[in-house]
This record gives sequence, structure tokens and C-alpha cells, in this order.
Amino acid sequence: MTSAVPAVAKVTADPASRVFRLDGGGVTYALGVDDKGYLQPLYWGSSLAANDPLVSTDPVKTGDPVLVKAPGELSGFDPAGSVTLQEFPGQGEGLVSDPGIKAIFADGNRDLVLKYRSHRVDGETLYVELADIRRPLTVTLRYTIDPDTGVLARSASVRNGDRRAVRVDQIASAVFTLPVGDDYRLHYLTGRHAAEWTKKEVGITPALTVLESRRGSTGHGNNPYFAIGKDGLTTEEHGPVWYGALAWSGSFRISVGQDNLGRVRIMTGYNPYDFSWSLKPGETLDTPVFYAGYSTGGLGAASRTFHTFEQAHIVPGGQKARLRPVLYNSWEATAFDVTEAGQEALAEKAAKIGVERFVVDDGWFGARNSDKAGLGDWTVNPTKFPNGLKPLIDKVYTLGMDFGLWVEPEMVNVDSDLYRAHPDWVLNYTGRPRTEGRNQLVLNLARQDVRDHLLGVLDRLVTQNDVAFLKWDYNRNWTEAGWPGVPVADQQRVYVQYVGNLYYILSELRRRHPKLEIEACSGGGGRVDLGIIGLTDEVWPSDNTDPADRLMIQDGFTQVYPVSVMMAWVTDSPNWANTRATSLDYRFLSSMQGGLGIGANLDKWQAEDFTTARKWVAAYKTIRETVQRGALYRIDPPSNDNASSATMYVSQDRRQGVMFQMLHSSMWRDNPAAQHPQGLDPAQVYAVRVLGGGALPDGVPARASGAYWMEHGLRAPLKGDFVGTAFVFEVAQ
Repeated sequence: MTSAVPAVAKVTADPASRVFRLDGGGVTYALGVDDKGYLQPLYWGSSLAANDPLVSTDPVKTGDPVLVKAPGELSGFDPAGSVTLQEFPGQGEGLVSDPGIKAIFADGNRDLVLKYRSHRVDGETLYVELADIRRPLTVTLRYTIDPDTGVLARSASVRNGDRRAVRVDQIASAVFTLPVGDDYRLHYLTGRHAAEWTKKEVGITPALTVLESRRGSTGHGNNPYFAIGKDGLTTEEHGPVWYGALAWSGSFRISVGQDNLGRVRIMTGYNPYDFSWSLKPGETLDTPVFYAGYSTGGLGAASRTFHTFEQAHIVPGGQKARLRPVLYNSWEATAFDVTEAGQEALAEKAAKIGVERFVVDDGWFGARNSDKAGLGDWTVNPTKFPNGLKPLIDKVYTLGMDFGLWVEPEMVNVDSDLYRAHPDWVLNYTGRPRTEGRNQLVLNLARQDVRDHLLGVLDRLVTQNDVAFLKWDYNRNWTEAGWPGVPVADQQRVYVQYVGNLYYILSELRRRHPKLEIEACSGGGGRVDLGIIGLTDEVWPSDNTDPADRLMIQDGFTQVYPVSVMMAWVTDSPNWANTRATSLDYRFLSSMQGGLGIGANLDKWQAEDFTTARKWVAAYKTIRETVQRGALYRIDPPSNDNASSATMYVSQDRRQGVMFQMLHSSMWRDNPAAQHPQGLDPAQVYAVRVLGGGALPDGVPARASGAYWMEHGLRAPLKGDFVGTAFVFEVAQ
């Protein structure tokens, strides 16, 4: 719900105490300069009053503020440099924890000690400049805070003011510190291809926990996200949570652990693995942004708050962005056997069930009859489409749908015209093997000629055809990450410049084609992060479309990322991933909890399948905005040891809510407990109906107050295996 009074973010700098504060969304973040010139973290948590002391006062001077006190040596094994809290430490003066930056100067010096030099407040942004104590190297830290959610945006820029190059081997976007404690718990997301978004939880100890990707992209494994709670205090709906995510689509590193005094330190930014940047005289290197928040309402409130922020400030178009249309994708029906007639027949079937977007997947271009050839040659296959794509596109639009294409621009097959013309355009080391994955190599997008070529090809493809949507895939990780065409000192820039040029292409395509929508895909969830989400309209969370597995995948995904960008498809049964057989009803109920897509082979459907699909597509459109843009409540999260699950979505104005109840399997004569809706307005009266039609279960009233539904709950007498239902709550007229 929107507030009648606009929220305001406040950034203050007290020149007397040299304390800086950012306040917004019920959160205060504070930092200050100590008496030795180090920038120290002071506080991160619930809002403090304007006059609350963040540093001690001197009673002799009647309460006048004094500077933050820097600690002295703890022991010969713990010099002052190793125990002084620093907001962004350089690798020097005895630092033994992860630094904010590690550098090597031209003369071999590796000692880097950063102290406060200056600051400025520009509107709602705080800039603090740190400088080395001897060398002309500076780091500028940037802070903003969102007035509505209290989400911080932090990043750093390092500048070389020397006459010789400085090699940067590690640089963070941000370093965070939490007070001493042995009861912190780290929550994170991990997995692998077709098994992404698995929730994990570990205690935070002096043994460092590292979440990272060394793959050149975000990867299917650890996602660049963390949440930290308190043992025994933090649950789904209660307790403190510090959380955040990195807006970066390349190799990253997040380290979490206690320092030698028991304080929790979090470092996040570029992965230093195989990375270095020769910073030329006068050159600046910027980090990606890390977005971080704090909540007192448990993991559920943390994710709801983050979703609100992401939808308003990260997702293209913000609150005015188009809702995700119901999509059909042809891959399972035709694979590489794509023809004009075959696609037109599928389009006719898709239109009959209410699909709004028709997407031709792989196989429409070049010599693409298998995954062994054609990648890189983004021209229409004349045998499959003798008249080009126009007849099919015209057909699709006549049927009331818009048109999309699958592309994988960053890859190339050796058997392609592009590779034959430019074998030097791929990542490679001279004289070393070129390892193929899925029969393809990775183009070196760090090269400007490669960047410009891909932008030109895609621009022409969209311009010459009425293409409304691109499914942008990326189906392998890096090997032999060499760049032999540049000086040796610059070759390890490839990890950063590649992603920067990827962002450039996406941004420029969107500028040239404002109505074009793009889906980010990487064999499923192999490249999902706030960087790619900020430049695309939707993401593909996993190639695993089994509806039961997807409930857990979707639960993990939405811990950090909003439902508004999460696509979920109804595909064939048995599912390819695990051969599990499920009903079409169950598959729809699972997929309707995100952006609904259909990927099944419609050529094999029977009449009753089309009837079922029409019913569910129509039903989905009545709740689409609530699911995609509403507040998400994980009432009964799916898990391996829980036979049931329940998920609730509540519209922004709280006039509609929808609760999905899903049963994995029954045992004996299970008598499921009532599930309790959340997020409704307790004072409003809500009518309830079964989504898709059907009678209410015995004992469930047709209408009652929000307070009744949330306190009393309601039971869905589900029996059997892989069954579900959904209840829609709407304010009674």
C-alpha cells in the first residue's frame, strides 16, 4: 500500500564528529572517521533517533562529540591494523581479513593503507574519498539509501593518480561488519544445472564461508546473495535479517566469517580468481553495485521488502512495466526440426488456449539442424523458411499474439561461417586446446569488434522482422579464458570487460527498440543476478520444469528475486528431468505461481488437454497482477521432508489474495491441517472462491473477514499424489 506522505531518504554528515548517517525505510546506516583517520562502520539496523549518540561523548566538555576511537595493539599477534574496524580496508598494516582492495605498485610495494580524505553529499548520495597514506591512489565509496525500503546501494571506484601503472588484484563493491556474536546464521542459495536455488543455512564462525563463481558468469552454483539472521530469533516471519545481492553477471566472491575479535565481516565484489587490472595513470576502475537491506520481520519480510525495491528500482520500467504475458515456446514440440508450416500449426493451437506470445526456439537460423553447427550465423535458414520469417510472424500477429525468437549471441560453433571467418574471436590461449561445451565456444565479448558485430546482427534481426521478444540463452561456462590480442598486463581484464560489453549490448538494444522485451536464460538459472535483471524483462530460473521440483526452485528463487521476473512453464509429462508423471492440472497450478509459460508439445495434446489449458490460462489472467506484483508469503514452504506446501500472494491494495495449496503425496489417511492466509486486511470482508471453478470444501464459508481467514484458516482436503488447489480472496462488494 502506498503512503499518503512520500517517504524521504536522509543523508547527513556531522563535521564535528565526522559521522555520516543514511536514514530511510525504517533503517539507519552509519559510519565515521576515527582519531587515526580510518573510516569505521558504526551501525546498521532499525532507525535511530536523530540525536541518538553514535560515538561516545566527553563529559569534561559537557557532551561535545569526540571522534571515534581507534583501538591500539591487542597483542604482538594482533597489531592495531588487524583489529581496527574499517569500512573499506586496503591490504596493508597487518590486515589479515579479506580486504576491500589489494594492489601492487610498480616498485613492488604491496602495502596499502586507506584513510579518510574528504566527503560530499550530493542530494541523497554520500561520497567518501579514501587515500593511501603515501601513494596517489584513492578509493571513492558511494552510498545511497532507498526512502521506502531502507535498501542501501554501495559501490567503490579506485583511481590511480601515479605516473606508473598499479596492478589491482582484488577489489570489493562493499565490506560490511556486524557486531560481535556467536549466534549468527548465514542463509544462501546454491545448486547446479536443473537443481538451482537450493536453500542452505550454516553458522558463522572464524572458518570463512566463501560464496563464489569462477565461471565467467554468475553460475548455477552459489548465487551472489546472502541473508544473515540470529540463531533462535530469526524465522520466516520474525527476527533480524541483514541481506543483500550483487548486481553483477560475472565471476564474483562473497566471503562471510568472524574476525579475530568475533565480529562478522562480509566482503563482496569481483572474484579475484584469475583477475587483475593494470590501472593506468589517471584511470579509474568502478565496481558493480551491492544492494543490502535490514529487516526485523524475518526472512519473509526481508524478501518482500527486497522485491518491492527491485520492482521499483531494478526491473526495467519499474512499477509501470508490462505484466508478463502468457507465453508459448516451441522447443519441446519441434527441437531443431523447425519449419514454417510446423510453427504456424503450433501457433494456431497456442492461440486457442489464450497464449499471448509465441516464441520460436532453437533451429530457425544458419545451418542449425543440431547443436553441432550454425551458432554465430544469425540469418534465417532459407530451407526452413523459404520466404523468411515474415509469413510466420504475420500469422502469429493475426492470431492475436506477439512474436519472439531464441538466440544465443555470445556463442559460436566451430562449424559456422562466423568461426571460419574469425577463429580469433573466441576466448583462447595461443597454442592451447579450445575446449568445447555443448559443441560450442565462447566469443570474447571483451573485444570491441565482437561487441559491435553482435550488436549489429541483433539490431538488424529485430529491425527487419517484427520481433517483440528475444529469449537470450547462454549454454556453457568459460574455459581457456585467454585474450591474446592485448598486452599481457591487460589480459585478465577479460572477466570485467566481457560483462561490461554484454551490458552495453543489452542497453543499446533496448534504447534502439524500446518495445523489445528480453528474457535472460543460461541453461536455466546460470546467469540470474541483479545486473542482468536490470537489463532484461524476465529470467528463466531452471531448465528443470518438473512441477514438484519447481515449487522448491521457485521458493529458493523468490528468497531474493521478485516473482514479476520469474518464468514458470507447463511442459510435457513425464518430465525429462526425473521422468515424474503429473497431471496437467498440477502442472498449471505450479506454473501459475510465476510468469506463466507453456512449453509442452501441443501436437500431442488431446481435446481434453486443450479444454483444461483454456480453463487455467483464463483463470491465471484473473490473478496475474496479484501473483506477479503482489506481496509473497511463504505460509508452508516446500521441502524434501514436507508433503504439503502453501504460498500466498496479496495484491498491493490488499483487495485480492490467492493462496496455492499443493500436496506432494499422501501417507496413510493423512488429515491435512488448515493453512492460514497472511497479508489480508483484517478489517475487510473477503469472499472466497476456488480458482478455476468448483465448490468450496465443506465447512469453508463463502465470505468472512480478513481477520477470520488469517486466524481460522481453511483446509483443502487434498488426497493422493501431486495434487493442488488455489483459493482466491476478494474484497466483497
